[in-house]
Amino acid sequence: MKTREELRASLRAIDRKSYPAYKSLAGSWSFGTYTLNIEHVQGDPFAAPSRLSVAVDAKPAGFPSGCYGTPWNRTALEDYLLRRFARQAAHFSHQAKGSGKSGVLAVNCPGQEVLERTSCEVRGGRVTLRFEAGFPANGRTINARELERILFDFIPACVDQSLLYANTPKEELSQVMALAEDRHFIREELEKRGLAAFVADGSVLPRESGASDRPMKGAVPFRAPEPMAVTLELPHRGPLRGMGIRRGITLIAGGGYHGKSTLLKALERGVYDHIAGDGREYVITDSTAVKIRAEDGRKVTGTDVSLFINHLPSGRDTTRFSTLDASGSTSQAANIVEALEAGSRLLLMDEDTSATNFMVRDELMQAVISRDQEPITPFLERAVDLYRRAGVSLILVVGSCGAYFHIADRVIQMDAYHTKDITDTAKAALAGHPAPSLSAPGFSLPEGERSIDLSGTSQMRKNYRGDGFRQERLRVKRFGKTTFTVGDRELDLRYLEQLVDGEQTQALAYMVRYARENLAGLSVKKVVEHLQGRIAAQGLGSISGERDIPPGLALPRVQEIYACFNRY
Repeated sequence: MKTREELRASLRAIDRKSYPAYKSLAGSWSFGTYTLNIEHVQGDPFAAPSRLSVAVDAKPAGFPSGCYGTPWNRTALEDYLLRRFARQAAHFSHQAKGSGKSGVLAVNCPGQEVLERTSCEVRGGRVTLRFEAGFPANGRTINARELERILFDFIPACVDQSLLYANTPKEELSQVMALAEDRHFIREELEKRGLAAFVADGSVLPRESGASDRPMKGAVPFRAPEPMAVTLELPHRGPLRGMGIRRGITLIAGGGYHGKSTLLKALERGVYDHIAGDGREYVITDSTAVKIRAEDGRKVTGTDVSLFINHLPSGRDTTRFSTLDASGSTSQAANIVEALEAGSRLLLMDEDTSATNFMVRDELMQAVISRDQEPITPFLERAVDLYRRAGVSLILVVGSCGAYFHIADRVIQMDAYHTKDITDTAKAALAGHPAPSLSAPGFSLPEGERSIDLSGTSQMRKNYRGDGFRQERLRVKRFGKTTFTVGDRELDLRYLEQLVDGEQTQALAYMVRYARENLAGLSVKKVVEHLQGRIAAQGLGSISGERDIPPGLALPRVQEIYACFNRY
């Protein structure tokens, strides 16, 4: 490995040369306490910035093993270090001057959720942090003096202040570790106590705006209704009171704009850990929970929807149902079945985003159109069996459909963002309202494994370079948080509401490419299991297939990985 002084000499040798001469700097350079890796040099000062990483070995990094000895502590530490480095980099960004993106110094800064990311990895105490730097130029002429400031002044300062335990605020780091351990404790308590979710008193659930995920200032703090209150004795924080939602069927009712969907949204995001100050640090939901909605127009391939849809007029087999353009009811049925295949034990639903004819058929409709003339078995008639026979709980927001009160174990009312338990009131009101059909025959969960068809595209594409055709990797491109392309094929994931970060979408895109190149012919389950095994053994970056690990990947849940391939 070359030394920092050799790097300085190389820089001065290419000063004022044409910009492509920067390519000669690619490689690894020793800076004593850390190694600087220049992994990809931009070809032009106006192109995407160069990709770099720093790797600090365990001894100089100095973090106690207790900070990374468990998966939840390690991810919390990585997230903390990444945010510290991001603040330092923002201070130095653009201080080096030049054309185009000259002087950029940045990392992929996380949002409110704490996710495993390739931007910062801690393995065996060694810290690796990946970032971008805009190599300076005047026009398209190298300005090596300005890059020297970045490499020898700015980056060392970022490393010293953010990646070394000796310079880390110990009390701040201790609080990060305590929060991670307390949250993990709550997740274990959910299982022990038969809870689907926990919302701590004092939580701030409303967000700043539709475009911001930060907590709303002046929002009504959450407080658990007494009948649903539980107190947990956390390892670090001590006693914490909050609302425990028991497994079973729970309804969230109330008038419009009173906070029903806000509570459900917080529960959706409760599958992830959140940073301190987010307001949802102690909103903890069963990690397998899936938000289910109608998804008109989605592609469905080989899914057994017979639990909900049967006896189609066309005679089509609904045990292996496929369509390029699913209706609202069919898509919602497929989403539920596929969530069960992905291991979900909790379904989150909102009446507003559900297909009406899938959710319920009222008494008059049942009298006019008999069961044998209706292919759809309403979800109302399957929900109880899903819980009692398959262990799948439901949290449902209702605003106009009272039929679900008949099967509810618990009814929560949101009243101007205040939470009330109105179970007894709702049950008392049922006396004057005859129950609709609440069960249906033929309950049977899908069996077997569905294959995924990855054929029809070559693993590599041929590209003419002037001296003949060469094989190239399929190109991956992401558009925002919801859409990506692999080669010439596009996938739209806008209705996967628990995808919270564009870097998760980027990771899914790489997973699809990896599967196309290596896993053709396997079932969806086998594809997902292979990807999980590879990530566990070799890290998230291994699914990219790149020599140098891309910085902008975040780990999606297994539920979103299944959902991605199910829509492929």
